[in-house]
Amino acid sequence: MIAIDRTSIGIRTPDGTADAYLARPDDGNGHPAVLVYMDAFGLRPDLEKTADRLAEAGYTVLVPNVFYRHGRAPVVDLPDFIDRASGLEIFEHVLPIMKSLTPGLAMRDADVYLRWLADSPLTTGGPVAITGYCMGAGLALRTAGTYAERIAAAAGFHGGNLAFEGPDSPHLLADRITAELYFGHADEDHALPPEQIGRLEQALTVAGVRHHCEVYTGASHGFTRADTGVYDPGATERHWRALLGLLNRAFRHSVS
Repeated sequence: MIAIDRTSIGIRTPDGTADAYLARPDDGNGHPAVLVYMDAFGLRPDLEKTADRLAEAGYTVLVPNVFYRHGRAPVVDLPDFIDRASGLEIFEHVLPIMKSLTPGLAMRDADVYLRWLADSPLTTGGPVAITGYCMGAGLALRTAGTYAERIAAAAGFHGGNLAFEGPDSPHLLADRITAELYFGHADEDHALPPEQIGRLEQALTVAGVRHHCEVYTGASHGFTRADTGVYDPGATERHWRALLGLLNRAFRHSVS
């Protein structure tokens, strides 16, 4: 296992400063960049562990607090372990914050995050890969469509509202995407019902996007998050195989 450097940083945006977690191999070299979009519970130790594992695989990883307009993470009080009951209660507090992050604001921030990574001496420059969880999967899809030339690959896991009926649905950007995509959906996910899964698949296929979408049978919404009551170790390891495989393909000329 390689040594990694972990630090908290601030990234200036047009609306303030986004606090973020940065993890990278501690070898003095630049590495391919990965932007990790958080789930609704926000930037916290469990997401930092995700960044650490990606850094151990040879990447420079940025996890911004996308709710920074409402304060530094954690924006809402979080227990060490989020069971199903407390998760529903916390989500009630988070939902208005989520709704305040409009697509326009989210993509204005994405531009800043991507520029920071591209310009940092800690990265190799060039296109950035993205992975997102829950609401972050939608942000990953939207970013891949909004900044296509700057995205090497994008993944999303147990994403919600990826292909809803409305003019702001992220799947409507499919015809702009040039990166390879991967989505690991949770089985019987209330946030992504079968009709949305089908709508997303159709949009990506019609647009000719290189992609692979899978439904993880038996997995619940949020299955990768080890600090919650819906954590599924088997599905999470499957997610790691898919994610690292995608990143290896995207950066095969950069990562040994």
